[in-house]
Amino acid sequence: MLRDVAPLQTATSEQLSFIDNRKYLTAFRNCGAGAILVHPSLVDEAPSSVCLLVTERPYRAYAVAAQAFYPERPPLPGISPDARIEPTAHIGDGARVEAFAVISAHVRIGRRCTIGPGSVIGAGCILGDDVRVGPHVSISHAIIGSRVRLYPGVRIGQDGFGFSPDPEGFVKVPQLGRVIVGDDVEIGANCTVDRGAGPDTVIGAGTMIDNLVQIGHNVQIGRNCVLVAQSGISGSTRLGDFVMIGGQAGLVGHLEIGDGARIGAKAGVPNNVAAGETVLGSPAVPIKQHHRQVAVLKRLAVKKVG
Repeated sequence: MLRDVAPLQTATSEQLSFIDNRKYLTAFRNCGAGAILVHPSLVDEAPSSVCLLVTERPYRAYAVAAQAFYPERPPLPGISPDARIEPTAHIGDGARVEAFAVISAHVRIGRRCTIGPGSVIGAGCILGDDVRVGPHVSISHAIIGSRVRLYPGVRIGQDGFGFSPDPEGFVKVPQLGRVIVGDDVEIGANCTVDRGAGPDTVIGAGTMIDNLVQIGHNVQIGRNCVLVAQSGISGSTRLGDFVMIGGQAGLVGHLEIGDGARIGAKAGVPNNVAAGETVLGSPAVPIKQHHRQVAVLKRLAVKKVG
């Protein structure tokens, strides 16, 4: 009988664990878990006393198992008397609206949604079913798909950074587009997503966005992308599907990033990135070129010191 999940280092005989990284082989060899999800290549390293659940994707299997042990509870339906809801707004069945939330005119909120305390939903916004909006989130000029998670402090649909330089001062360019967020997207705490200037800003279905990410106006993000904390995408840049962007990476505007491209942490990207390519450095270059540059600099530094 397995009653819980736990890391390799602490798992007991009634707990399930997993390994998908050889860095944890020592903990794996000494693990006392009741069962371990393990890749076929690591089976020979396992302790003899442990039941092995062999899978090509142990981390994914662990995620599914952990969801079974800790299923997400549906919201407790109800509207706080301290919420402010315009009469023309529509709230779907089973939804929960918490204290001091503000829902503006002509908003449509789907079934079983949660609107956290202090959050503001601007006029005309549409939220699909099972959306979870955390505390102190603001949404305007947006259409949000189903099963989307917006963590505390997210800002969606504020004006993009658009102005025309002029000798007499900057002239603001009106931002007239929306933000379109696909199904099953997660947007981490304190992220900002600007509305489009004319075309919409789009975040594709299944995309995962970490905390403190900035997405500029007119950006188009494909399906199942990953954006890690403190990365930033400038206006009108387009990402294909399954793009991965590391922490603190920055992309200039009007770029094309191909399907499956990977951008390393702290990379500064001034040029297009081809599909499937991995780039590092600032300015970012293909990974092999980056490694050669680092090796040359290292040799030069040694010669200089000598």
